[in-house]
Amino acid sequence: MENLVKKLEEQITFLQQEISQISSELYSQQKEIKFLKNEITNLNKRIEEMDNEIVTEIKEDKKPPHY
Repeated sequence: MENLVKKLEEQITFLQQEISQISSELYSQQKEIKFLKNEITNLNKRIEEMDNEIVTEIKEDKKPPHY
């Protein structure tokens, strides 16, 4: 019986360590996802700005500088 209790305690300790490690990894991944979402948002804004600039240039029908 004592041996069984010792085995169970070891398993519980192991599982606690695994849960702690998984939790830490999950936290890191959540931070990275948040960062990447912000990067995507920023890139989308830049693309939209560039697109607007292109549309403005087309509307103004500018001649290239070498003319």
